[in-house]
Parts: sequence; C-alpha cells; structure tokens
Amino acid sequence: MKAFGKILGLGLLGLLLIIVALGFALTHLFDPNDYKDEIRQLARDKAHVELTLNGDIGWSLFPWLGLELHEASIATLNKPKEPFADLQMLGLSVRVLPLLRREVQMSDVRVEGLNLNLARDEQGHGNWEDIGKPLPAQDAGAQADAPAQAPAEQQPAPATSDGRAVKLDIDSLTVNNARVQYTDAKTGHSYSAESIQLSTGPVHEGANIPLKASAFLSASQPNIKARTELAGELRFDRKLKRYNFEDMRLSGETSGEPTGGKTVTFAAQGQLLVDLGANVASWSGLKVSANQLRALGELNLRDLDKTPQLSGGLSIAQFDLRMFLDSIGRPLPASNDPAAFSRLEMVTRLQGTPHSLALEDLAVKLDDSTFTGRVAIEDFARQALRLQLKGDTFDADRYLPAKSEQAKGATAARQAEVKQQEASAVAGAGTTPLPNAPTQVAWSDDKLLPVDRLRALDLQADLAFGSLTLDKLPIEDAQLKAVGQGGLLTLQTLRGGLYNGTFEAKGTVDVRPAVPQLGVNTNIQRVPVEHFIKTEGKEQQPPVKGLLTLTSDLTATGNSQKALVDTLNGNANFVINDGVLVNANLEQQLCQAIATLNRKSLSGEPRGKDTPFQELRGSLVVRNGVASNPDLKARIPGLTVNGQGDLDLRVLGMDYKVGVVVEGDQRAMPDPACQVNERYVGVEVPLRCRGPLELGAKACRLDQDGMGKVAAKLAGNRLQEKIDEKLGDKVSPEVKDALKGLFKR
Repeated sequence: MKAFGKILGLGLLGLLLIIVALGFALTHLFDPNDYKDEIRQLARDKAHVELTLNGDIGWSLFPWLGLELHEASIATLNKPKEPFADLQMLGLSVRVLPLLRREVQMSDVRVEGLNLNLARDEQGHGNWEDIGKPLPAQDAGAQADAPAQAPAEQQPAPATSDGRAVKLDIDSLTVNNARVQYTDAKTGHSYSAESIQLSTGPVHEGANIPLKASAFLSASQPNIKARTELAGELRFDRKLKRYNFEDMRLSGETSGEPTGGKTVTFAAQGQLLVDLGANVASWSGLKVSANQLRALGELNLRDLDKTPQLSGGLSIAQFDLRMFLDSIGRPLPASNDPAAFSRLEMVTRLQGTPHSLALEDLAVKLDDSTFTGRVAIEDFARQALRLQLKGDTFDADRYLPAKSEQAKGATAARQAEVKQQEASAVAGAGTTPLPNAPTQVAWSDDKLLPVDRLRALDLQADLAFGSLTLDKLPIEDAQLKAVGQGGLLTLQTLRGGLYNGTFEAKGTVDVRPAVPQLGVNTNIQRVPVEHFIKTEGKEQQPPVKGLLTLTSDLTATGNSQKALVDTLNGNANFVINDGVLVNANLEQQLCQAIATLNRKSLSGEPRGKDTPFQELRGSLVVRNGVASNPDLKARIPGLTVNGQGDLDLRVLGMDYKVGVVVEGDQRAMPDPACQVNERYVGVEVPLRCRGPLELGAKACRLDQDGMGKVAAKLAGNRLQEKIDEKLGDKVSPEVKDALKGLFKR
C-alpha cells in the first residue's frame, strides 16, 4: 500500500512537470503575434468589430493565463477607419485551474491610455449602436450561423450550467490616463472626461471594494470644466441586484459660463444604495457643500422601473445668500438694504418626480423674517411655481432693487426744486408771490419688471404675513393671492390692516404685448393720509393730515415708474375726514382778504399755524398722468370751500382755483379788520394754489384778479344800497335798474 502511494505521488509529480513543460513550450515556441491577421478575422467573424493590433501581444499560460495588448483599437465594421476606442496597453492574467470550476481569479488588471469616442450623427444615430453588428450584406448568413442575442441590458449575468453565477476574484483594477469623449452633431453639444484615474482593491462579490477615482470633466454648451475626486467602498450582489457605495466622498471644483468664470468648490458624502430588485435607491447621511453652503439630509427613490418618486429631508445651515450667489457667478442686484439676503437657513421635507419638486413642511429664516409652508415646482418645463407661505414679519422694501444713479440724480433735482419753492412759500398772511409750478420729473426710468421671466412663469401664490411693509406702509395681517400664466399675472387680492384702517388692492400685469400693461383697483378705508404723502428723505411734517377713504380704477403701460405715470388713466374718488392743513393758517389768509376789502390792516400777528377741517372730498379723472379735480369741496369751521384744478402726477404739482365763503373772525376778541358785516355775507373769496404737492395749503395765495372782481361786486352792491336809501319809493323800479346798469358799465 505504501508502495502504491509512492508510485501515485511520483506519477502526479511527473504529470505536473509535463504540464509545466508544455506551458513553457507553448509560451516560448508559440508567438501569437504571428497570428494577428487570424485574430483580426476572428474578431470580424465572431465579434463583428474591426480590431487593429499595432503593438505586440504578450502572453503566458500556466499557472496564469496572461495577456498583454499594446497599441490596439476597435472600430465598427461599417466604419473600420474610424475607431471608437483605442488603448495603449491592456494587461490581465487569469488562473487556469479555477477556470475549470467556472471561477474567474485574476491578478491585477491594468488599462493604460484608453481613449473612447462616442458620437451621434445629425440623424441621432450613435456609433456605439453598431458595435457587434455585421455588415448589411452579411446579415442573412450571420442570422443563419448565430442565434440572436438578447439586448445587453436584458442578458443575464454569466452563469454556470447549473445556474450559478460566475464567481469573480480580481486582485485589483487600475485605469490610468483614460479619456471618454461624447459629441452630438445634431445639437452641437460635446462632453468629455479626461485624465481618468481609477484604482481598486481586491474585487470580491459581497465584500467591500476600496475604490478611488479622479477625472477632469468638461462640456461645450454651456462651457464648463470641473475637477472631481471620488473615494469609497463598493459592495455588490449580482444575484440580488443590490449595490452599495459606502463612505462615498466626492469633491472637486468647477468653473465656466454658468458660474461667470468663478471657481466653485464642492463636496458630497454619504451612504449610497441601489436595489434594482426592489426598485429603490437611497442616499443616507447626506452632506453637501458648495462654497459657503452647507446642507445635511437624506434622499430616497422608489419605483425606479416606472416613474421614480423622490422623498427625503434637507437642512441648510445659515449662510450669506448674497455672498454665495456672487461666488457662483449669479450676483443679486443691489437692493435698498445692502444687508438684505445676508442670513438664510432652511429645513424642509422633499417630494419629487423627474418633472417636479416640492418643499413640504418648509421652515425658512431670511434675515429677520420667518416663513413656513410649501414651495413647489409642479412642472420644470413650464416653470409652474406654487407658493403657500405664512410669514411673521417681512419688509419687502429692503429687498427691492436700489435706485440707479440716474434715478437718484432726478430725485435730488426735484428735492432741490421743492426746497427752493418751500423757502419762498412762507405761511401766514400769504403776501408772498405764488409759487411756480414744478418742472422736475418725480419718477425713475429704472426697469421694474423682468418681462422675459414673467412671460414664461406659471404662478400660483397664496401668502400671508403678520406684518408686511410695502412702500414704507406696514400692512397688518396681510394676505396676498396671485396667479400668472402665459404672461398674464393677476393680483387677486392684497389686503390687510393699515394704521387702524383697511387696505385692499386688485389688479393685472399683462406682459404679453411688447409694452407691459397694468391695471389696478384700490380701496382704502380711513387710513391716515399723511402716511401716503411723506416727503422722501425729509423728517418734516406732511402738508395735510386726516383719515383718507379712497377708491380708484387705474390703468397704465410701460416698464418704469416714469412710463407708468406718463400713461396713467382712470378715475378715483376720495374723502379726507377730521383733518388738518399743516403749517398753513388758511383763516388768516382769508382775514387778510377781508381786511383788504375793508381797506384796513390786520392788527395782530397770525395766531396758530394749522387749519383744521371736518371733511375734504372730490373726484379725479386721470388722463396721461394729469388728474383733473372738478369738484373739490371742504368743510372748515367758519368757512365753506369749493375748488377745481389739476394734479400733475408727472411732476407732483398742483394748480387749483379755490373759492372760500368766509364767516369772519368768530373769536371772542376778533380782529377788527377781519369782522364780517352783512354786505360780505355769501361773498366768495378767490384763492389760487400752485406749486409742488408737498407745500399743500402753503402754496395758496389770494387771487388778485379774482379779488378785483369781488371788490367790484361789493361796490355794486354798496351802490344799490345807496340808491335804495336815497330814492326810496320815489322812483320807479325801472329807473333804479337803469341807474344800476349805468354804474356797472
């Protein structure tokens, strides 16, 4: 028995030596370079590709089946002179004996200088689509000789005859200096990945595979370049169709046209899972950064085989939005408040599809404001934006675009004009000259609306604010609802409380025509009027105070303040109750008129600067920026006021003729010169008011022409009294009338 074992051992040793000797003989006596033509023909017949071998073929047989290809390229049979792939060197080796067990045990696999060119022609046909296809003339014979193959995506994983998948075992995979280029002749787009470096640790199915990769990426439209590095541990199970990328770390930087030439540094990490068996994917432990932006969260996808559905959560730490957008080449325009957009943070739950994205349960902090609600883009292609937000306090004025230098210059010029007029318009007796009508334009030529964006916008907005500041007006419990589609934006309502009164506006903005068209209806109830007429940049009191009730229906065209005011048309009605004409003693001016008629001088100094009134009302007809007011009426203690005139909204000027019926000085100690006797009862004293609106009643003076007519009328009345007194009943009425007519000529 011992002898038999010894003989068997010697026999096996001899057989092994024979195999080694045969392998040595094959590898040293057989040169595959002598059979390049046969190899090329085999590639044409079996793989249906054009294989070009410009370099040497090196190989070994035992215990490794080794192969090295140098300077090789592959092309399709229909374009053999246009290779879509070439490489400098491919080196790999496989253990021979495990192959008998359907196991692939490989040593290091190395790929040097791989160059892959993918292209679509103008008909949309890709050059890779012809890989493995015979020439048309060979189709019939090829179909008879070879069974049809299932598409690549439907072919099952390689398996043994008993259904077991082929076991992979690779020591490492290394790719150096590879390049992939994709071009589309129809669109003119091109994309490339250059200097691709890839290295892995041992590749074993079901085990973590350390992986590192880097590349330089670029695109032509828009022009952009990026440097990327990727690291992590890959695990896969082909039977379960489950793939994990654990401790994934992606980093790099990019620049180009989308970033305005500025460099953006980015990074992302987390745990990735793709389970094709369950048609789900996830990214947990998500961490993303881009320059100053930092975000945490998780993302989940389901229904990968249908329409993928996204869910998850995202939290963005506080960052400076203005600085961030500037760093990625998307600077915000200058705003009224330079500190606006300096603090932004957000927490939300995500829901989405390939065509939509919704931020549910959204909580946003922007500077000093907090918002909660929902923001969604229901259709990326249509830019269908949906907003449902509630805010605590929001000052919209801070975020509006700042005035241009030209607009600032126009404002300064008008303020200088008003100041000059104001210096000469001294309140009191009203003996100074009538102020001149203003000439400086009061409005800016700066562009107001982003017309192109509004034309493409599909909007539904429902906003609520505890306090909304708009044009310096604090609207309490504000509600705003707006819709927009196809270039027509409709403000369904903007309403709220305003200084213990109420405010509501409705309107439309139509940007479909070349010149935008606007329409607005307003309803203001008992709001202090002084808040609407504050002088910009000045702390002085407004010219009038009181509770304003206003209704208006106005239209305009244009895309600047100036254009809108120049084309303003419509109607309005207003009432101001319980008011005061500030720093303008109208009664004193009327006493001056009475003293003039009495041919006396006022004995006292003006007492008091303001003129209170019970009601001031009227209607406005606006035509191209000029508002005509034919029925101005005011109720002032001791006075009855009627007026008519124009408000030139283009320069914020006024020109009025006012008639005042005065009762005289009703005080306990009246000024003797201001006493009204019976012959002045019912006489209307004329005033002329002209100048900037900011002057208010301070721009009013006695109308000297009108005063002459009043004096003539009073003289005629006095003459009639004298005639009646002297003649009595001695003269017939016809003679009296003739005498009156004579003196009136």
